[in-house]
Amino acid sequence: MEKGRSDKKRVLLKIGTNTLTRETDQISRGKIEDIARQIFQLKDSCEFIIVSSGAIAVAKQFVKLESNGKAITVKQALAAIGQPHLMRIFQENFRELGLLTSQCLLSYPDFERETSRDNIFNTLNVLVQNGYIPIINENDTVATEEIQFGDNDKLAALTGSLLGVDLVIIATNTDGIYTKESIESGEKVTIDRVESIGDLRKEVFTGKSSHGTGGMQSKIDAAEILYNQQIETWIVNGLKDNFILNAFENIIPFTKIGRK
Repeated sequence: MEKGRSDKKRVLLKIGTNTLTRETDQISRGKIEDIARQIFQLKDSCEFIIVSSGAIAVAKQFVKLESNGKAITVKQALAAIGQPHLMRIFQENFRELGLLTSQCLLSYPDFERETSRDNIFNTLNVLVQNGYIPIINENDTVATEEIQFGDNDKLAALTGSLLGVDLVIIATNTDGIYTKESIESGEKVTIDRVESIGDLRKEVFTGKSSHGTGGMQSKIDAAEILYNQQIETWIVNGLKDNFILNAFENIIPFTKIGRK
């Protein structure tokens, strides 16, 4: 444990667009309230870092942009418009419970440079140690990878690895990872625990989610980064109320990835 770190369980929660919109065309304040309430209930035992998508989805509620440029530049512009609105919704809902939030925008080159990595590490630790919940998104104005694919799954993995968190929870729109056989038969049976990434890849269905850009493949890629750092990943259905609390109580189906 690094100097100044508390004895609380450090949890990184990654929330995709499908979870934040509840698979609609608008950000769900009710879902953000649900997340805030759960974090509040766990605040004595856990400290949270959030990686959140959703800036583009928020912007689409307010504006429609026209452009002669590439579609990706329009998405970058939408992200720039939507990010302040997304943070405002988080701040308002979390503040009602006395939870303090902060914004951090990162891109992949930040993780490749030693100085930048040190700055990220130090800044996020100072925020957490002082009771602020960092809410992280990709800096879409200068970076495009997570806009095109990934929905912040890789960003969550890199951040979790850098901080040496105890657990990463990836909230998605399925009850974890289903066996390929059960998907084909329509039964959708959740894989409870995975200790081999190679075996897991054989089970992964390659379809993408309806509003997000990740799909299950990018979640497995993220889990592998964390697995190699001996950090456990949970893939949980974030559409359900109390999904964090219920996962900790092990009373809902979800997938745990990591060495026992």
